Amino acid sequence: MSSSAHLKYVTLLVTIKLVMIMKVSTRFSDSIHILAFISIYQGKLALTSDNIAGSIETSPVVVRRLMSQLKKAGLINTTHGTADPQLAKEPSSISLYDVFLAVEGNVHLFAIDEKTNPQCIVGGNIQATLDEFYQQAETAAEAKLAKASIQDVIDTILVKQAQKDHAKQEKN
Repeated sequence: MSSSAHLKYVTLLVTIKLVMIMKVSTRFSDSIHILAFISIYQGKLALTSDNIAGSIETSPVVVRRLMSQLKKAGLINTTHGTADPQLAKEPSSISLYDVFLAVEGNVHLFAIDEKTNPQCIVGGNIQATLDEFYQQAETAAEAKLAKASIQDVIDTILVKQAQKDHAKQEKN
C-alpha cells in the first residue's frame, strides 16, 4: 500500500472512531420537539407518549423519560395515567436555555482533552488556549438560547408549515 493510500486509510479509521465516540445527544432537540408538539396539538390530538414519539420517530419510553425531566424542571405538568400534558408556563416564558438545563444539566458544551504531553509546545498549552475559546463560545451559545423561546420555535414551525401548504396548493 502506498503511503498516500495508507494515510487515507488511517484518516478514514480515525474519522469513523471519532464519529462513534462523539455521538451527539438529541435530548435537547427532542425536548424542544415535545414542548412544541404539546402546544400545537393541545386539544386537537391525544397527547400520548405514542403520538409524540411518532412525531419524533423515537420510542414512547424516551418521550416519557424526557417528559419526566421537563416536569422536574417545572416546564410541563402531567398527571400519571392521563394523556394530557400541558406546558407549565406560557411558551414565550420558556427559553431554549431552560430546556437545555432541564435535559442536559449545567454541562460544558465542549470538552478539552486533559491528557496531553506537557513537554510539547502544543500539548503544554492547548488546554488553556482552548479553554478561552470554548468559554467564549459557550457564553455566546447560552445567551442565544436564553433569548429564544419555545414560542419562537412554534411560530417558526407554523410559518414553515404554511409555506409548505401554500407551495403544495400552487402545484395543484
